[in-house]
Amino acid sequence: MQLHDYIEEVAQRLANAQLHYGHGTDNPYDESIYLVYSVLALEFAQDPKRIDRMISVQERLLLEVLLTQRIEQRTPVAYLVGEAWFAGYRFKCDKRALIPRSPIAELIGAGFAALINSTPDKILDLCCGGGCIGIACALEFPDVYVDLADISSDCLALAQTNIALHCVADRVTAVHSDLFTALTDTYDLILCNPPYVPQKEIDSLPPEYRHEPESGLFSANDGLQIPLEILRSAVDYLHSDGLLIMEVGYSAAALAERLAQIPLLWLEFAEGGEGVFALTAKQLKKYQKQFI
Repeated sequence: MQLHDYIEEVAQRLANAQLHYGHGTDNPYDESIYLVYSVLALEFAQDPKRIDRMISVQERLLLEVLLTQRIEQRTPVAYLVGEAWFAGYRFKCDKRALIPRSPIAELIGAGFAALINSTPDKILDLCCGGGCIGIACALEFPDVYVDLADISSDCLALAQTNIALHCVADRVTAVHSDLFTALTDTYDLILCNPPYVPQKEIDSLPPEYRHEPESGLFSANDGLQIPLEILRSAVDYLHSDGLLIMEVGYSAAALAERLAQIPLLWLEFAEGGEGVFALTAKQLKKYQKQFI
């Protein structure tokens, strides 16, 4: 079968299965390309209709196994193929960490334009998971030093794999830390995509999310416990002119209501995404006692 014909067939089967998309794609056709191109090691920039290539019997057998898992077990494609794309870079991805999908990728690609006045010297990726945010920053800023911090040893092991993949071990360090507890440095920029999903939301998530570690999603207190703890402590780990950027996704409305008197700068994204805000070190210090 021709490549483009098989991709169309897979897309139709995915559509018929009424799956949930949200781990790198938002529709069956793109999901089909993600699966097929990853398995066949094709460049994603190529239009499938312009590739004169046949799918071999062996390739189809492998793809069919993965497609069955995607449909019957609702396993996200990123876990099936062992990789995900973030900020234009390929990362190793497995069930040790959440699949990277933060809109912070758009900020990284833009060099944090209009948010920072100068190139940062040191960045912290807090609750780093597989390390994609911090490593992408290291690739965007060739002279920056980055700390990746997470409480999960499994996440940090995956992050180490991605550090090696992108050859940034001289500038990126993985630190085992419960939020800030094991950190001693100060940073120009703290980026954080912490657990922020309340249990009631987790219970209602599509089956695809059940494959991800719940520890990377759940936060008590209506999803706000961990974000508020970070807000209380972050100023102690920022330079005086530093900046915190945090994603709180599902809990954005609850946080905005809880901190109604605080000028959270909610960021807008051309490529989609919401629930990300910024606060300066000065603001964090001024309002520190209100982060309760």
